[in-house]
Amino acid sequence: MSLEADPGHGNSPAAWTTVIVMLVAVTIGTLAFWFTIAWLVWASVGLLVVGAIVGVVLGKLGYGVGGDKLTPKAHS
Repeated sequence: MSLEADPGHGNSPAAWTTVIVMLVAVTIGTLAFWFTIAWLVWASVGLLVVGAIVGVVLGKLGYGVGGDKLTPKAHS
Protein backbone atom coordinates (compact mmCIF):
# COMPACT_ATOMS: atom_id res chain seq x y z
CA MET A 1 0.00 0.00 0.00
CA SER A 2 1.44 3.36 -0.96
CA LEU A 3 1.71 6.25 1.47
CA GLU A 4 -0.80 8.26 -0.60
CA ALA A 5 -3.42 5.50 -0.35
CA ASP A 6 -3.13 5.21 3.45
CA PRO A 7 -6.00 7.19 5.01
CA GLY A 8 -3.89 7.89 8.10
CA HIS A 9 -6.56 6.84 10.61
CA GLY A 10 -6.26 10.16 12.41
CA ASN A 11 -2.61 9.74 13.33
CA SER A 12 -1.77 13.44 13.41
CA PRO A 13 -1.01 16.12 15.98
CA ALA A 14 -4.49 17.58 15.47
CA ALA A 15 -6.18 14.24 16.16
CA TRP A 16 -4.02 13.39 19.17
CA THR A 17 -4.50 16.83 20.72
CA THR A 18 -8.25 16.61 20.22
CA VAL A 19 -8.46 13.16 21.77
CA ILE A 20 -6.34 14.12 24.79
CA VAL A 21 -8.33 17.31 25.51
CA MET A 22 -11.63 15.45 25.15
CA LEU A 23 -10.42 12.55 27.30
CA VAL A 24 -9.46 14.98 30.07
CA ALA A 25 -12.87 16.66 29.74
CA VAL A 26 -14.74 13.35 30.05
CA THR A 27 -12.60 12.29 33.02
CA ILE A 28 -13.21 15.56 34.86
CA GLY A 29 -16.91 15.44 33.98
CA THR A 30 -17.26 11.89 35.25
CA LEU A 31 -15.58 12.69 38.55
CA ALA A 32 -17.62 15.88 38.92
CA PHE A 33 -20.82 13.94 38.23
CA TRP A 34 -19.81 11.31 40.77
CA PHE A 35 -19.22 13.98 43.43
CA THR A 36 -22.31 15.98 42.32
CA ILE A 37 -20.47 19.17 41.39
CA ALA A 38 -22.89 20.46 38.77
CA TRP A 39 -20.92 23.52 37.66
CA LEU A 40 -17.85 21.37 37.00
CA VAL A 41 -19.90 18.90 34.96
CA TRP A 42 -21.01 21.77 32.72
CA ALA A 43 -17.49 23.18 32.59
CA SER A 44 -16.26 19.80 31.38
CA VAL A 45 -18.96 19.83 28.67
CA GLY A 46 -17.56 23.20 27.61
CA LEU A 47 -14.04 21.74 27.56
CA LEU A 48 -15.32 18.89 25.40
CA VAL A 49 -16.60 21.43 22.86
CA VAL A 50 -13.28 23.32 23.04
CA GLY A 51 -11.46 20.06 22.28
CA ALA A 52 -13.49 19.58 19.10
CA ILE A 53 -12.83 23.18 18.05
CA VAL A 54 -9.09 22.78 18.71
CA GLY A 55 -9.04 19.73 16.43
CA VAL A 56 -10.75 21.57 13.59
CA VAL A 57 -8.48 24.61 13.96
CA LEU A 58 -5.30 22.52 14.07
CA GLY A 59 -6.50 20.59 11.03
CA LYS A 60 -7.05 23.82 9.10
CA LEU A 61 -3.61 25.06 10.18
CA GLY A 62 -2.05 22.03 8.49
CA TYR A 63 -1.53 19.68 11.42
CA GLY A 64 -4.23 17.20 10.37
CA VAL A 65 -3.90 14.11 8.20
CA GLY A 66 -2.59 15.27 4.83
CA GLY A 67 -1.74 18.72 6.18
CA ASP A 68 1.25 20.61 4.85
CA LYS A 69 2.93 20.77 8.28
CA LEU A 70 2.64 17.05 8.92
CA THR A 71 5.50 14.73 8.01
CA PRO A 72 3.96 11.35 7.20
CA LYS A 73 5.71 8.31 8.60
CA ALA A 74 5.69 4.94 6.91
CA HIS A 75 4.05 2.05 8.72
CA SER A 76 6.20 -1.00 9.28
